[in-house]
Amino acid sequence: MRALISVFDKTGIVEFAKKLANKNWEIISTGGTYRLLKENGIDVISVDEVTNFPEILDGRVKTLNPKIHGGILARRDDENHIKTLKEQEITPIDMVVNNLYPFEEELKKNSDHNTMIENIDIGGPSMIRAAAKNYKDVYIVTDPRDYDKVLENLEMESIDFRQYLARKAFSYTANYDSLISNYFNEIAEVAFPEYLNKSYKLVEELRYGENPHQRAAFYEDSDIKNYVKYEKLHGKQISFNNLNDMYGAINAVINFTDPAAIAVKHTNPCGIGTAKTLKEAFKKAYECDDESIFGGIIALNREVDVETAKMLSEIFLEIVVAPGFSQEAFEILTKKKNIRLIEIKDFDDLYDRPMRYKQVLNGIIIQEDDDVIWNENALDFVTDRKPTEEELEELKFAFTAVKSSASNSVVIAKDGGTLAIGQGETKRSWAVEEAIERAGEKAKGAAFASDGFFFRDTIELLHKAGIEVIVQPGGSVKDKEVIEYANENNMCVVFTNIRHFRH
Repeated sequence: MRALISVFDKTGIVEFAKKLANKNWEIISTGGTYRLLKENGIDVISVDEVTNFPEILDGRVKTLNPKIHGGILARRDDENHIKTLKEQEITPIDMVVNNLYPFEEELKKNSDHNTMIENIDIGGPSMIRAAAKNYKDVYIVTDPRDYDKVLENLEMESIDFRQYLARKAFSYTANYDSLISNYFNEIAEVAFPEYLNKSYKLVEELRYGENPHQRAAFYEDSDIKNYVKYEKLHGKQISFNNLNDMYGAINAVINFTDPAAIAVKHTNPCGIGTAKTLKEAFKKAYECDDESIFGGIIALNREVDVETAKMLSEIFLEIVVAPGFSQEAFEILTKKKNIRLIEIKDFDDLYDRPMRYKQVLNGIIIQEDDDVIWNENALDFVTDRKPTEEELEELKFAFTAVKSSASNSVVIAKDGGTLAIGQGETKRSWAVEEAIERAGEKAKGAAFASDGFFFRDTIELLHKAGIEVIVQPGGSVKDKEVIEYANENNMCVVFTNIRHFRH
């Protein structure tokens, strides 16, 4: 039996090769792997002895030879294949042990283009795919963690195990090729390539999905450019719903530059607050809806201090996400066994927003992230009454807040905090009625934002509630009626010419 060993990651390879040799396997190898095995006393044959052709082009061509690929691809149950091997003096290769140049690692280091090109493996993927195609006759080993399993299964001749190795091999090369494809699309600034290659790696199986009867798992995106490093400092395993809600909370909090707190339930904010201090920001978010926040997710854009931690500790929360926790704050919060504390040190990484994907019938739809929040130059002051500078700031906060809510969405806000959020309704006036009811008497004199344009029925509801300062995208055939009603009732309406639907 003959094994070809050529690996970049040499973890455990010497011990594995020694055990193969002890089982009377003949070993052939290339380059650095050959030298390492030789230095460790393993009887190994160089590939150029097999091919009768030297490595050329600085090692770019080593194994691309019929003597190698013929030995890998020949079917042992095909008489013509075996006859050809004998005629061409090709020895069958029964195992290929290979892993590839570190293209992914160089991506993480933001290496220059020439380095990236030289780390595109050619011979390796060819050998891996050849061996995986012929898995019935050839073991293909791409993961050092499988070395012991391979040794255990050599005597068993299990077709299921061989298929397991082949499946891993094809997944491995597919991921490798997707990284290269995405790299070239990125440097060419291609937003929508003809073939969209996305690859994900299993991180962990989750306890369950949205509901206990649904299995679930978390896969990490292989696209390094979109990678955000976070660490769970305290608490039990993060669930499917936790991950989903955490994503919604983070996408909301990164819209604010002042100290901000976002409380999220079922991916939607139930309270948003900004202030000069994190404590005050959280207080505003909490007071918006002090019931829905129970069991919710909190995202904060500043390190958690003692005063904020004391407030957080007074209610049951699933997760707190922040750039960090002071030592005293950490000690306070970790007294609660069930809370998860998530630290994202490099909070700035969150602002590099990736494309958004959604599954639909027969495929996916993809769009750029909605990273436009408030454009001063695009505003239209369409009513006779204009906002004061203070009112304009309130409108800016409200419109930023409404961006994170499910459409049709509206926000009633005052003093940098949401008083009420109406969202997820099929009719905008229902969302308005919901928000007004929740805000109660506090609605009078507050600012109002809508993620889409609205009609006269909405502005009538706002007038009755005592809300006089309003921001909305505009763009409806009914805009004239809305403006006329506002002017008749001394109300201020600002058009942003930006819509923030989130479906």
